[in-house]
Amino acid sequence: ATPDQVVNVNNTFTGGLQGAVGFYDIGINTDLDTICYYIRLYNFQGNYQSPARTATHLHQAAKGKSGPPRIAFPNPSVIPGKDYRVTAGCQTGPFTTGIIVNATGLDTGAGFKVAQIEANPAGFFVDVHSSLAVPGAVRGQMG
Repeated sequence: ATPDQVVNVNNTFTGGLQGAVGFYDIGINTDLDTICYYIRLYNFQGNYQSPARTATHLHQAAKGKSGPPRIAFPNPSVIPGKDYRVTAGCQTGPFTTGIIVNATGLDTGAGFKVAQIEANPAGFFVDVHSSLAVPGAVRGQMG
């Protein structure tokens, strides 16, 4: 995931957080509706910032487009003695992000199934948000 892929809600490229890089290793089990992740961030600056429960997400949108978060991952933590931050684990649906859509009153994770990633991986991206780059520090398109 790199800064050059970050767009804002108007689908305008923002440049993200220069120098930051993210590696998102994702595995899914559609039978169990489970997603596992190992996320590593280099050169992240600022504080995590997002209206969601966390600032590290899987969003539903095509490359170059903005879209709602479907899964909120725990934010990567600083690893003592290393030059990167990490978070790792697994989550099983039902998924919530902490963002409620005003028109429906539902969380943006409501009804999401990891099978949707398998059916259209290019329709999803992963990112992290910083107080220095609120639309996103880095973004990586899946598929």
